[in-house]
Amino acid sequence: MTPNKSLDVSGGGVFLNAGCVNYIITQFWIAVIGILGVVVGSLATIGGNLLLNWLQRRKQKSLDEARKRLLRQMLTEKDWRNLSTLSRVIGADYDETRRLLIAINARGSELPKENNEEAWGLISKHPLDRVE
Repeated sequence: MTPNKSLDVSGGGVFLNAGCVNYIITQFWIAVIGILGVVVGSLATIGGNLLLNWLQRRKQKSLDEARKRLLRQMLTEKDWRNLSTLSRVIGADYDETRRLLIAINARGSELPKENNEEAWGLISKHPLDRVE
């Protein structure tokens, strides 16, 4: 409380003069506005992060779909394809290529192919019950 505000506690009750009441009300609204500012700022930050994440995932999803189309086309036209060829054509590393191949229902060969390189084919053309 500021020095010019007074508090009268005589007679067993607490009495505040008008200046003191106004001071308390002002402080209350300052606190409410501060809390609202924190809430609004937090919501804006969370919303901005969600929007940024969504935009990045949308771009990655579009790239993944284009890569999957290429992989399906390549594996439909030829029985087995080397991982190095598939990876090079779609512009991805081996792990990313394997992830996309599994997503399009492809499988790796159980038997080594030429040059002991990892080969992949569509499960529809090479069921898992056949060792190839």
